[in-house]
Amino acid sequence: MKKLKNLLLMSCLMFLISLSLGTGIAQAEDEKIKLTFFNTSAEVNNQFEEVFKVYNKIYPNVTIELIPTPIGGQQLEKFQALLASNNPPTISNLDPGTIYVYKQFFLDLEPERAKYEEIANPGAIEQALLDGKFLGIPYTVQGYGLLYNKRVLREILGESFDPSSIKTRNDLEALFKLIDAAGVAPVILHGANWSLGAHYMGLLYSLQSTSVEENREFVEMIKRGEVHLSDNKVFNGLLDTLDLLGKYNLRKNDPLVADYYKDGLDFAKGEAAFYFMGDWIWSVIGNLEDIDREYGIIPVPISNNPEDYGNTQIAVSEPKLFAIDNSGSTPQQQDAAKEFIYWLLTSDEGQSALVKDMGFNLPYKNVKIETTNVPAQAVAEYINKGKTIDIGVINYFPADWWVKTGNSVLKYFVGAIDRQKLAEEIESYWISVAESEK
Repeated sequence: MKKLKNLLLMSCLMFLISLSLGTGIAQAEDEKIKLTFFNTSAEVNNQFEEVFKVYNKIYPNVTIELIPTPIGGQQLEKFQALLASNNPPTISNLDPGTIYVYKQFFLDLEPERAKYEEIANPGAIEQALLDGKFLGIPYTVQGYGLLYNKRVLREILGESFDPSSIKTRNDLEALFKLIDAAGVAPVILHGANWSLGAHYMGLLYSLQSTSVEENREFVEMIKRGEVHLSDNKVFNGLLDTLDLLGKYNLRKNDPLVADYYKDGLDFAKGEAAFYFMGDWIWSVIGNLEDIDREYGIIPVPISNNPEDYGNTQIAVSEPKLFAIDNSGSTPQQQDAAKEFIYWLLTSDEGQSALVKDMGFNLPYKNVKIETTNVPAQAVAEYINKGKTIDIGVINYFPADWWVKTGNSVLKYFVGAIDRQKLAEEIESYWISVAESEK
């Protein structure tokens, strides 16, 4: 009888424990988790909001709120303000360089690394590492150079344009003269510090050597005052070509207008034959009606020696990474952020949003959605041939480098300062960085 009572008591206890555990599991499943997403790919703010809604329908307990930024301007300042107010975003879509500078605020993703290496293209995760640490997850490979409108060039030349015919600055100038004589603007330059400062003059640091480490040392030499840019071959070559591009620029009467959407639209409608920009422009023009649909890309030639590094290669990078906050987010939010990012990169819905809606090229295997991004397809041809410039050196730059030095480039572009003064301003910036690091 006593044994029977003990058995009954144990059964009651087990039932109560299981009931308690079941209630706890149900509460965990019903727990509402809110994530915030800081986005510096401002041209796809709306598309990210749409995919957040899709995710919430599939996982109703997780909501994701977009923290948008404007294209090009005040992005870093907004991020810094969020950190200063102890209100960091759960997930941040940032330049690798910004993640590197603020690395103490981000979660070490090393435990996730093997999972991503398994699904990534060769080298994709390695390229995302910052001093060997996995702090950000790559989601796009992008390239930039001189995009060209195939229809415009075909009509002017009377035949299809052969991109391999442009190997030097003189080659480019001869082509520009033909285009100009036909009554079409040869090129559009987007007069913003992120375009001419980061993307164009950023090549200064990447074209010194094919080695990222050697390019990092070049920057250290500038910091120590051991390099005079006015004597540097790449610096002068880039500016000689910038002068040429400026001469034939559709916006030469108002070069700093920097209307991103209008520039993209005018190029897509054939107002200019070339456009110094990257394949990300497809997110702006890809869904427009009554535009041209055939585009290619060529490198920016910076000398008249076809063998010089950069004359036959285009700049390619993983320009943005997803990083997860480690300074104000709960473990539950961090886990939910990891799950969302993996879903975004591997699910049909996530891939469709990134590839079809946003026009990104994913650096992953088994991507089921075929890209409609025509410029990205042109970039892929250079990647497949190994004709690329590794611009990874910029991942180690201070977050404000392109704003500060880019503004100096804009001053040069409009003739407010000469080449010597531009060299001095860029050198002064890097020397000031060295002082701040002491």
